[in-house]
Amino acid sequence: MTRTARAPLSRERILDAAVAIADAEGLAAVTMRGVAQQLDCEAMSLYYHVKDKAQLVTGLVEVIIDEVIATTLDNPPGGPQAGDWRDVVRARCLGARHVMLRHPWAPPLVANADQVPPNTYRVFEALVATMIEAGFSYDLAHRAIHAIGSMILGFTQELFDPNVDTDELSDDELAALAGAFPHLGAIAASQPHDAAQSLSVCDTQAEFEFTLGLVLDGLDALRPAV
Repeated sequence: MTRTARAPLSRERILDAAVAIADAEGLAAVTMRGVAQQLDCEAMSLYYHVKDKAQLVTGLVEVIIDEVIATTLDNPPGGPQAGDWRDVVRARCLGARHVMLRHPWAPPLVANADQVPPNTYRVFEALVATMIEAGFSYDLAHRAIHAIGSMILGFTQELFDPNVDTDELSDDELAALAGAFPHLGAIAASQPHDAAQSLSVCDTQAEFEFTLGLVLDGLDALRPAV
């Protein structure tokens, strides 16, 4: 019986396995031993390609940024982006957000990375180029990429834990809360939440797009007339 040859071990295969583990079990589950088990090899063999856990984590950030580049720059939905600068930047932000939603463990990892992977600069360069062509000063473009980057990385979690069980509250307790916090109660009543939802569980995609629109309109107001 012939045995199928395994693909040679490589840094790319190691990182792909680490991403698969993080997607399935969370970042805490990513260990050198766990990656080795995923690849059906000895843990020591990984060290020829990835020096240690720190390099593995740095590699994960690179993979995520590569995915952002592929989604927003190399193969954007609908083809090459053109038109008003806000439309271009908006499309890139939405593409980057979709990457972060596919990998919910990634935003804090990217935000707190000890080193900035070189491929990150390609994302920044493309954003700045779009803004400069639209008449931004370099100072305003610098401020803009900070604001936009913070939005994309930070707008991935609910303000409160949506998994908290509110069914234990009685009608009287809910009424008491509404009476104590009438404005918050009015917001909750005005929003198109499902019956089982509360103020803490909103349509985060709609909220993201609303906030992104505010940021882009605000930047446009600061942009010198061209």
